[in-house]
Amino acid sequence: MRFTNNAVASLALLGGVAIAHPGHNVAEEVAERRDFLQSVKRSSLAHCADKLKARGVEARNMERRSALIEKARQKRGLKKRGPEKRGLTKRDLDTVLNTSHNETDQGYTLNTDPETLFSGYNSCILTPEVTQGPYYVSGEYVRENLIEEQEGLDIILDYQVIDIDTCETVPNVYLEMWHCNSTGVYSGVVAGGNGDSSDQSNIDNTWLRGIQLTDEDGVAQFESLFPGHYTSRATHIHIMAHTNATLLANQTLGSENYASHVGQAFFDQDLITEVELLAPYNTNTQTLTTNAQDSILSEEVATEGVDPVMEYTLLGDALADGLFAWLAFGINSTRSQAVTPAVFLYAEGGVANPNSGGGGPGGPPPGSPPNAVDDASSSTAAASANGSK
Repeated sequence: MRFTNNAVASLALLGGVAIAHPGHNVAEEVAERRDFLQSVKRSSLAHCADKLKARGVEARNMERRSALIEKARQKRGLKKRGPEKRGLTKRDLDTVLNTSHNETDQGYTLNTDPETLFSGYNSCILTPEVTQGPYYVSGEYVRENLIEEQEGLDIILDYQVIDIDTCETVPNVYLEMWHCNSTGVYSGVVAGGNGDSSDQSNIDNTWLRGIQLTDEDGVAQFESLFPGHYTSRATHIHIMAHTNATLLANQTLGSENYASHVGQAFFDQDLITEVELLAPYNTNTQTLTTNAQDSILSEEVATEGVDPVMEYTLLGDALADGLFAWLAFGINSTRSQAVTPAVFLYAEGGVANPNSGGGGPGGPPPGSPPNAVDDASSSTAAASANGSK
């Protein structure tokens, strides 16, 4: 494994500030990611590009993403963009952080060949043996729109899951995502360092968390908000692929902990800078960690061929009109590991897991929370009480 200067500096920094959230050691997560990435034969999806194109997956990606953008623009009353163009550049280890992933100027219109916008497989490898961070909540809803009452910049996300060994798309996998809100707070967890820790009601919140089933092309889509930032981590989104899960009647996967693959997606620094000028992002008083300072991102890009930064395009002529972003994830579908949530979400609300050990694997096996009831009946009751989310 090679390290950039930024990665070395970030690890040195973590020697003094190892905990992004209380109970979670980022340095340990970095080490676990490094060990996994060193153990895999494939580090990106570059070798899959020709096969996916031959099978028509790339063409369907272009058609799907183009249609989704047009639908989003019509919904918001936005005009089609003009036909400006610029050259594309390939991503590599040394240029990821200095390369723009903004494809807006490709000039998307209904008459533009979508290949100018949507070709290629920018990708990140989801890893089964890394921590999922300290704020994973099991029992979240299977739903496409995650926004609820939160405010921020609209973002539509298009994720694709591909088997890293066979280059086949992976259908019927539940892809879960979660991230903090515009001011750096996660729903569903009450803890020091996560907003107002005296607000006990946050443990029952579900905003900016959700799950979708991948289609025949391994695709899952979400409507959310651009994430904010919190101290010691760059702006990011958590992703988890459940390779063995069953949907319950209430549109959740219950609070069982399924074998999963875990990863994180990032955004261009100049995009983050622009978003941070918008309200309510500009009210966030936490220290901003840049991509160059983030040890987990550095660990990802230190792996040859991996670029975990999302490609994106503006929906309109202004950033405030919203974003459409996309990224492919490679998984080894034969490998898996149970995960340990920080909180279990039940019909009665959230219940902290006393065995979470900071929310990552490797600690004591998760046990049922105090006074917990059967997942299926509890989750069904939650759906009846809360309605569809």
